[in-house]
Amino acid sequence: MLTHREKIKAAERMQAYIEAHICEKIAMNALARAAHYSQWHAARLFKEITGKTPFEYIRLRRLSAAAEQLRGTSRKVIDVAFDFVFDSHEGFTRAFARQFGMPPTRFRKTASPVELFMPPQLRQWYTRRQRGEIAMTETKKPDTVFVQILDRPARKMIIKRGKKATHYFEYCEELGCDIWDQLAAIENALQEPMGLWLPECLRAPQTSRYVQGVEVAADYDGQVPDGFETISLPACKMMVFQGPPFEDKDFEQAISSLWDVMSTYKPETYGYAWADDDGPRFQLRPEGYRGYIEGRPVRRT
Repeated sequence: MLTHREKIKAAERMQAYIEAHICEKIAMNALARAAHYSQWHAARLFKEITGKTPFEYIRLRRLSAAAEQLRGTSRKVIDVAFDFVFDSHEGFTRAFARQFGMPPTRFRKTASPVELFMPPQLRQWYTRRQRGEIAMTETKKPDTVFVQILDRPARKMIIKRGKKATHYFEYCEELGCDIWDQLAAIENALQEPMGLWLPECLRAPQTSRYVQGVEVAADYDGQVPDGFETISLPACKMMVFQGPPFEDKDFEQAISSLWDVMSTYKPETYGYAWADDDGPRFQLRPEGYRGYIEGRPVRRT
């Protein structure tokens, strides 16, 4: 009899296969080979672990990936439909509207967030790591971490608040995973969009600690998307940590390893102290080619 851990590993192998072949036809026998079990057994344990049949899961992942493309690009709906293995514009539109409550053309024009589907094991890992349920001994510290001090000028930040989110996956569950693309479309931004943990002094009542936002100049008077708001940030110093490059499949390890380094790092050694009230702690999108990057405010001691 398989242990629960063996079932999880088999389901994760199938999920990895799905992600790698999301734009191709996926047959159950291919998933079974990835799982290393028979088709019947693979389908059964996948449903047990994820709560969805393999093909329910594939459909949700394809619709969510298609939604991200529709919001983030100007590609034709029919081209996006074909990319994600839908046979016709009509079939894609029906499936999309059934999942998100609106047709693709209206979704593209509206700023309304939708809840996209993400592989559940990723959210579970992130939540457990945030709560300290995955110990440091379960992660390997990176061989090299680049640390630098950056001076950030007084600036504004355009953000979208949630209600209760404390990390990325909770935020996506509340607001959908397309906020990043909306932020990336803001002209004259100073940097790329960020995930942010706000200090209490920047939180509004009954709003989330974790938000997403993008920095703009202190005198920015451009357009702010509906549902977003602008906050002012004072000048501050940021201690920025950058881990080594990683394979995309290893992003969990890359984040966890850097968190372990940051949790034991002593800025006092270099004449600084943590200054969390001076601004938000931030994370950039994990990109394997550059390593995971996160920053935290500091002050000279």
